[in-house]
Amino acid sequence: MSPLVERVLPVVLLLGSNIFMTFAWYGHLKYKASPLLVVILVSWGIAFFEYVLQVPANRWGSAVYSAPQLKGMQEVITLVVFAVFSALYLGQSLKWNHWAGFALIAVAAWLIFLE
Repeated sequence: MSPLVERVLPVVLLLGSNIFMTFAWYGHLKYKASPLLVVILVSWGIAFFEYVLQVPANRWGSAVYSAPQLKGMQEVITLVVFAVFSALYLGQSLKWNHWAGFALIAVAAWLIFLE
């Protein structure tokens, strides 16, 4: 694998895995009338695909990133995916304090990458 692919592929896989996991964790909020057991089973099914992407992202990513760097990256990607999901899918825009909190998490992730 080229050095660029080694660095970018884990990020792309983490992005994809987060899209699946966000739907698994929060997608059911649009279907509150659905039975809880059905929601749990559907969420597990969706989460399977999250793991199909997440595990290789961390395995391959560990060749170029430390575990704390992978986790920090994961958190920032999760917040970006969630912000888009919340606004577009759930119709719940984020407020200033949500953005401020997310920004603090992004700063924490940036600190993890400092040598």
